[in-house]
Amino acid sequence: MTPDGPPAAAAVVCHAHPLHGGVMHFKVVFRAAKALQQNGAAVLRFNFRGVGRSQGTHDEGRGEQDDVRAALDEMRRRFPGLPLIAGGFSFGATMALRVGCAERGIGALFALGLPLSMMPDVGFLVACRPPRLFVQGEHDQFGDGDQLRQLVARLPEPRTLVVVPGADHFFGGHLDELQEAVASWAAARPWATGAPARV
Repeated sequence: MTPDGPPAAAAVVCHAHPLHGGVMHFKVVFRAAKALQQNGAAVLRFNFRGVGRSQGTHDEGRGEQDDVRAALDEMRRRFPGLPLIAGGFSFGATMALRVGCAERGIGALFALGLPLSMMPDVGFLVACRPPRLFVQGEHDQFGDGDQLRQLVARLPEPRTLVVVPGADHFFGGHLDELQEAVASWAAARPWATGAPARV
């Protein structure tokens, strides 16, 4: 997906857990990609290994981090010199954060429906410096709004947290709010400016 004009950034959006129905066409992933595209980013959605026509088999999050790196490398090749954005939904959010916090040259990161209860270690986020967006359903069964507020409050700036009232992990009935949260963040060009934090 490319924007109408020259792209200002290149983004990779990762899908939910492959063993639980996650695919790149999932509504949350598509809505996030659309929000980024409409705000100047070229966007790549891809299937993790073993999903759809992708080769390989699920690798418990290890090989999937390599998949994220490969997708970022592809965007570097296609759009040399542009800031890179990495993010995703649920399992994909975890993979994007793991890679994006460790890689050099990542301009911004975003996590949608971060599955805190499935993340025994979130310590790596404390040293993560790119601007980050967290969008969480207030009633997310894998980490509700209050849990995300407590986590994000401990993280370095710049970071933005949007808790969507009434939403669960899948943002059912709240996809417009999710898309608007990503769009508002992207419109501020956090990858270029280190936009002020909002919590």
